Formats: sequence, C-alpha cells, structure tokens
Amino acid sequence: MPSSRAASPTRLALSALDTLAGAVLLVDTGRKVLAATPALEALLGAPVTEGTPLSEVLVPQASGERPDTLLTESRASLARFHTGPQTLRVRAVALSHAGKPQGWALIVGRESTPDAEGAEVFHGLWTRDPELRRVFRIVEKVARTESSVLVRGESGTGKEHIAHALHALSPRGKGPFRAINCAALPPNLLESELFGHVRGAFTGAVRDSPGHFRLAHGGSLFLDEVAELPLDLQAKMLRVLETRTVIPVGGRAPVPVDVRIIAATHRALRREVEAGRFRADLMYRLRVVPIFLPTLRERRGDILPLAQRFLDEHHQRGTRRVERFSPEARRLLEAHAWPGNVRELRNVMEYAYVIGEGPVLRETDLPPEFSEVRRPPASLDATPAAGALDAQSVRAALTRAGGNRTEAARLLGVSRVTLWRRLRALGETTD
Repeated sequence: MPSSRAASPTRLALSALDTLAGAVLLVDTGRKVLAATPALEALLGAPVTEGTPLSEVLVPQASGERPDTLLTESRASLARFHTGPQTLRVRAVALSHAGKPQGWALIVGRESTPDAEGAEVFHGLWTRDPELRRVFRIVEKVARTESSVLVRGESGTGKEHIAHALHALSPRGKGPFRAINCAALPPNLLESELFGHVRGAFTGAVRDSPGHFRLAHGGSLFLDEVAELPLDLQAKMLRVLETRTVIPVGGRAPVPVDVRIIAATHRALRREVEAGRFRADLMYRLRVVPIFLPTLRERRGDILPLAQRFLDEHHQRGTRRVERFSPEARRLLEAHAWPGNVRELRNVMEYAYVIGEGPVLRETDLPPEFSEVRRPPASLDATPAAGALDAQSVRAALTRAGGNRTEAARLLGVSRVTLWRRLRALGETTD
C-alpha cells in the first residue's frame, strides 16, 4: 500500500466498520495487518502491530487451512480461528476503490465454545446455564456501542465481571477502567471521589484531586450500587451526563470528560423512583440498556460443578483433593437458597475444604447453617413450642426457604402459626 494510505478508502472503511462491529482487523492485499480496533485487541488479549502477517494473528481451527483462504475479493466469507483458549468467528469483506482491490476488513467475534464440561467461561464467569449464556451474547453486542448500561443482579452474581467485559470488548478497551462503590462512602466524600476537588475546598484538601470521572477519561466508569446515590448527588450526576463536564468540589470551571457509564444495582430502580428515592430522569439516562443477571438458585445445574471448580482451586494450594460429594452433601448444596450467590458458594467450599478430610466432601464438612436446617424434629407427632426454636435455626430456615415462611416452617417441622409466633417473639415480624 502507498505511504498515503492514512487517508485511503480502507482507512475510512475501518472507521465505519469499527462503529458498526467493534472488533475489526484491516488487512492489505499482501495479507498483512494495516490496523486493528481496540475492541479487537481486547478480544485477542494482545496488541496487534501494523505489518504483522495475518497468519501470525489468526491460527486456523482445522489443520491444513490457511488464513488467506478466508480472503476472497468476490464475496464475504466466514471461518473459525483459534486465539489462545478461545475460538473466533471471522467474517472477511473485500474492500476496493475505483475498481481496484484495497484489502479486506475482518469482522471478528467470539464463538461460544464449551469447555470439557460443556460450559462456557466468559471474562471470569463460568456457566452451563442457557440464560446466563444469553446474557453473555447481549454483553458482546452492547459492548460495541457507547450506550449506558445498567447491570441488575443480587450480591455475588458477577456484576463487576460483566462491567469489566463491557469495557474490555468495547472500543474503549485500551482506555482506563475505574470503579467506585456508591454505598461505601459518605455523601460528602463520595462527591469528591466522583468529581474531584480543588485545593482548599475543605479541611484536609491540601492538593487538587481529579476524581474518578476525570481519571476514567477515554474509558469506562463503573458505578456499583448506584441506587445508593443521595438525591443531591443524583442531580449533579445528571448534569455531568448531560453536559459531559464535571465541576470539582470547590471549583468553578467545568472540565470536559469523555466517559462511558456502566452502573449496577441489586435494587429495582423503577421501584426506587416510585418511592421517591431515585430521580426518574437519571434512571432513564443510566438504564439505556438493562442487563439482568440470574441468581445461583435459578441456575441450579451450575451449583455442584462450580463447587467442584472452587475445591480444585484450593487443591492447587493445599494437600487435600476432594473427588466427590456425599449424597446428603449434594442434596443440601442443591437445595440451599444461596442468598450470597456464587460468592457465598465459594466461601462455603473454602470452609468445607479446610474443615473436612479425605476425598469425599460430607454434609458434616458444610458450615453450621446447613446442619441446623437439616436437623429433623424430635418427633413427627410433637410440635415444638415457639420458644423452643432458637433464633439461629429460624433464620437459617428462612434463608434456605428464600424468605418463604410456609416452606421455612416445613423445614423446621412446625406449623406456620408456630413460626410466626417465634418471629414475633424475636421481633422479626411486622405482620
């Protein structure tokens, strides 16, 4: 290609395709790399240097194939290539100008490939569940855009993993990724952390601080637990999103910022709006594309395989190797409500690994709340008095039942009325 190719039609085509597809590789007529978008380099996990032969960037899936068999001038073609542990789908589109070939634009996407267990690993998240896999495909599509994303899910479902994936697969993948938990800081400190402050703005402000918005310039900002933002900060946040500028605490001049917002919450923002705790206009700004993560109890087929994976991780650092679960341990793990989701499962497996011995994980290796819930009543004919139910057993049963009192009473071997009386005695009912 001539040295003036910076202004050639292929360069213009790259800009257009980057907007549409995200991960794009531009190849000249000699099958060498001209340019790559940040989203493509994030997908490959390494930078791509101009002039590198295509055969060094993409390894064919089938032996004997060559990457340049993908490149035809007459039509778009599709092939699959390996890069590290993943398989990529590559579509090549021939580019020409004034009837002369200019090269090819390769539009690249990740193909869902099962591991040895028939599961998929996606930016740190492992699953066999079809619903979570569907979420992965949505993330890949949304990552190509500049739209604001709201990730909704309970604690421990992997919201920050999704945020990292949205950033890494986006054209901003080479830019900074900043994260802040909106529930972890008091309002006055949160404002300074978000928007920055100038020297002397308050006691202790001995120097200027840029804040997360300015530190994330050109990249992505992850606002975890965004529903916890105080109302006055919500108004300032809305202004930042509308004007694309921030005014530091104690400052007067607005500072331009170029940031993509990824927010997350375990609450329903619409309900927060109805309750007057969240601004409707800010919700619509943040919730352009909502992504809902399923809970672990909704993916019960993942529980035991994930548990085994966590145990294998501990085996790499310890001496015990757990090869299987006892039938009762399997039953308890699969029936548990998992309010802490995957994070809770990881902690339970660490406990079981440390406490137990031998190659079999038994029910006695599990934390106390499991043994308390499975303890049967002394007699099927005898109904314990309300005062005979200790608070820990009641709370454990409610947790396992997902808050359903009828089911919790069944697990405890008491009537629902008896459970209600005990809850009232404990001060934990508003009925």
